[in-house]
Amino acid sequence: MSSFFSNLGIDIGYIIIALIVLVIALLAFVIALSVQIKKLNTRYTKFMKGKNGEELEQIIYERFGELDIMQQIATQHATEIKNLKRQFRSSYSKVGMVKYDAFKEMGGTLSFALALLTDRNSGFILNCMHSREGCYTYVKEIINGESYIALSEEEKKALKNAINMKDPLAE
Repeated sequence: MSSFFSNLGIDIGYIIIALIVLVIALLAFVIALSVQIKKLNTRYTKFMKGKNGEELEQIIYERFGELDIMQQIATQHATEIKNLKRQFRSSYSKVGMVKYDAFKEMGGTLSFALALLTDRNSGFILNCMHSREGCYTYVKEIINGESYIALSEEEKKALKNAINMKDPLAE
């Protein structure tokens, strides 16, 4: 046989070295596989410890039942959240307020313009002007961010502050 390799011009020593390297690589591969099998066997034994097949099947069915209940609850919560968002859209969620001295005689900022708007920028502006003689309150309707009645500078500023307020449902 050595004459066969020598006729081909191959040294038998190289073949033996190559085969030894191959055997070592295969041995390392077998050891790695044995370690993985041992880990899997340990996990399987731990999983099956004290359980027979019927008990394990019952536990799996119970967990699936719990998952079904959780899915129903999640669907119910999603519906409730949707209803709450719908209700929230019609509530006053944007606020703008400007305090000012209406008659420049009181020495304080006791007057104010308060804008309360829905997410669609509809609502009202409440303007309360305080003087020595009393307090005068006016309400102006706001539809889509606009008033059909002339607004004072303070009311315009309160309206702008409310319109530019971040929408809490936008997140």
